[in-house]
Amino acid sequence: MAGMVASGGPAALTYGKFTGGLNNDCPASGAPMGVISMTIAGMQTDTGGGGFATLCVGRPDLLATRSLAIGFDAAAAVRVFELNGQASGCTFTVDRTQPATGTASTSGLCDSGRNAAGFAFMLDATLALTRTCGTTVDTVPVTLHGRVAVSGPP
Repeated sequence: MAGMVASGGPAALTYGKFTGGLNNDCPASGAPMGVISMTIAGMQTDTGGGGFATLCVGRPDLLATRSLAIGFDAAAAVRVFELNGQASGCTFTVDRTQPATGTASTSGLCDSGRNAAGFAFMLDATLALTRTCGTTVDTVPVTLHGRVAVSGPP
């Protein structure tokens, strides 16, 4: 699968090598007994390198059947924990002062993320990154989109 890309203005950061784990990093209130939140993490794979993308799904049982909204706060169905990277001599970090909007969905997600076969994870969202180039710091709005393979838990 192609990868997840954060792009906007002159910035384009590509992420891949995603893994999923039932780490219970963002448990959803009211989740049925036995549903454990799933962390999905990948790394920057383009020439800038060094960046990471980490998201958490409070209800992977729901993500298996429908698209879920993304955001930063604890109420978000899919939380953006981390999104950073490097490109063209600049560093980028997620700007939590700006809203994140959009959805995440899956194909082939089985057993609420317990299946070792993995699944496809798709994002279609917008958010902002703080760009630091030397002493210059600004905000870059980006789209976060793509389809990635997520390897399942061991």
